[in-house]
Amino acid sequence: MIFRDFPRDQAEGVMLAHTLKLASGTFRKGRRLSGADLGLLAEAGVATVSGARLDPDELDEDQAAGAIANILASEHLAARPPHAGRCNVHAEASGIFLVDGDLIGRLNHVDEAITIGTLSPYAPVRKGQVVATVKIIPFAVRQSRIVDCQDLLAWSRPKPPLRLAPLAAQRVALIMSESPGTTPSILDKTLAVTRQRVEALGSQLSLELRCRHESAAIGAAIDQALAAASDLILVSGAAVTKDRGDVVPAAIVGLGGEITHFGMPVEPGNMLLLARIGTVPVINLPGCARSRRTNGFDWLLQRLLARLPVGAGDIMNMGVGGLIRSAHDEGAAEKARPRVGALVLAAGRSTRMGGVNKLLCQIEGVSLVARAVDAACASQCAQVMVVTGFEAARVEAALAGRAVSFSHNPAFDQGMSGSLRCGLRAMPQDLDGVLVLLADMPQITADDIDTLLEAFAPDGLAIIVPERHGRRGNPVLWPRRYFAEMCALTGDVGARELLARHADEVKTVGISSDAIFADVDTPEALASLEGR
Repeated sequence: MIFRDFPRDQAEGVMLAHTLKLASGTFRKGRRLSGADLGLLAEAGVATVSGARLDPDELDEDQAAGAIANILASEHLAARPPHAGRCNVHAEASGIFLVDGDLIGRLNHVDEAITIGTLSPYAPVRKGQVVATVKIIPFAVRQSRIVDCQDLLAWSRPKPPLRLAPLAAQRVALIMSESPGTTPSILDKTLAVTRQRVEALGSQLSLELRCRHESAAIGAAIDQALAAASDLILVSGAAVTKDRGDVVPAAIVGLGGEITHFGMPVEPGNMLLLARIGTVPVINLPGCARSRRTNGFDWLLQRLLARLPVGAGDIMNMGVGGLIRSAHDEGAAEKARPRVGALVLAAGRSTRMGGVNKLLCQIEGVSLVARAVDAACASQCAQVMVVTGFEAARVEAALAGRAVSFSHNPAFDQGMSGSLRCGLRAMPQDLDGVLVLLADMPQITADDIDTLLEAFAPDGLAIIVPERHGRRGNPVLWPRRYFAEMCALTGDVGARELLARHADEVKTVGISSDAIFADVDTPEALASLEGR
């Protein structure tokens, strides 16, 4: 690869190193200059350009990133289209992420041009989440370097370097023992917290039993849970287990069970006990499991619900990283987490729909506006604000029962910019950013929205824009620093003017479907969507 400044008349085929703003438009970095482009550069008075010319045996940054990401992909893990020298690998199911750290390290040693970053081993991931990213540092990589990566994987152990163990829906039983002085509210809280943990991982708390804190009573309850075909049994004792011969482990052994391991190098969660009765795991919960705070029980539960084998050695190996955040640290992390609000624009008159309010049109019994709002509510957005205008009462009625706020734009017939102003002024002041979602885009999913949120850095300048096959779409995520400019917009162009004004600050994120383009403006568009 030749990287230098090229005279304009020798620059055809060169990949631009930096974005160029011309009167006729913007040439983004990475663009391969065509003969027509050279003519526009001449009109703009540009004599030289900085960039790279590739050799025949080189792959450009997108080709190289895509090639490596595709050889890293495995069952339940898929590479999305590359962009700007980066290609992400996404989970196709919710599960637990497994990674061969040694092999990833060796791949990162192949060439400084190739970098691979992944989540930590055993990280819980949701469907659509990025688990690994391949970034090519220069504009090009020799094909031989890609072959080296392929050979390294072929010569390595039979398991792929990246794997996903999908969560399996299981029947979970919870047994809570009581002693004199145990208050029902403590047990009720334990039940609620445990149910939330289990259901968040796609399983069902199918049985709840309460009994005396005695080995015989706990044993009888465990026997009942086994008879109910429970896949996993949790025991929350009235007193924390202090020894393998204590009340709860004695009940397990009395039923023919075996203690796998007692204790855990994880704080909070040290006093956890893992046992098995036949093939059914039994966990004697530590006291911290009554809290919603992350603790060692979460780590073990995630693996078991993904049907990953867990032995004594696996638990002993959890020490590095096992000092989970203290209450103070967790509070600080929560405060640092970006807060993004979803602003759903639902004020328009639907003038091209022949007198019908398109947002209230239904597909399979669900209105367009409800589909868009439901996606925002199911995402990681901190708040959902809906801006109404035309037929506001009917739109609000269509969204009844949903956890959303409303802001009314009385001047809805004067353009989209007024709706932006109304919504932004009504949003909480502590937001780090706002995702502007059009209510007539019913195919946008919570996963699409969360993919944009993952790319958002509240302390940065980047405007997050979805992209597919080189074409940009909606929704767009705006950092707080642009709110004032958004409120100053006029007319019906939305924030397109701002995107052009801040072209260098735009960060595109690949989305795997055409949902980011599919808005409904006409009866024909609605009919086409119903057909699909």
